[in-house]
Amino acid sequence: MREAMTDGPVALAERLKQAVNDHDLEALVSCFAEDYRNETPAHPARGFEGRPQVRRNWEQIFAAVPDLTADVRLIADRETVWTEWEMRGTRRDGSPHLMRGVVIFGVDGREAAWARFYLEPVEEGGGDVNENVRRTVVARSGGSPGPDSQTSERRS
Repeated sequence: MREAMTDGPVALAERLKQAVNDHDLEALVSCFAEDYRNETPAHPARGFEGRPQVRRNWEQIFAAVPDLTADVRLIADRETVWTEWEMRGTRRDGSPHLMRGVVIFGVDGREAAWARFYLEPVEEGGGDVNENVRRTVVARSGGSPGPDSQTSERRS
């Protein structure tokens, strides 16, 4: 019975959260398969493979944010766990560190085999929803959106 409680998606997420909060690099790295694949869909170049890169990433994170803590909410099925993370702490320079987002893990037994990573630094300020929608959809050329923008493009 004990084995069943330590295997699977929920157990993996709980072990991973505990390893982060304990700053236990070895326990954290052991949560990932040797051939682990990490995809970052919003930033494709940030994807990576392998447990060694997991170790390098977390060595840097623990060194840069010595009081890092994580809160996790999750929902799981037999092979996948959707996790919503909030990681906070104070960087060595005294500035706050706050990241929030979702990580979806594919789990094989006790290890994460793959993940789709959507965790980002929290942006304080940065404009309201209208400003952000305009910034997201306006062409990089600097044109301004408006009701006539498509009409004027068709006329050109």
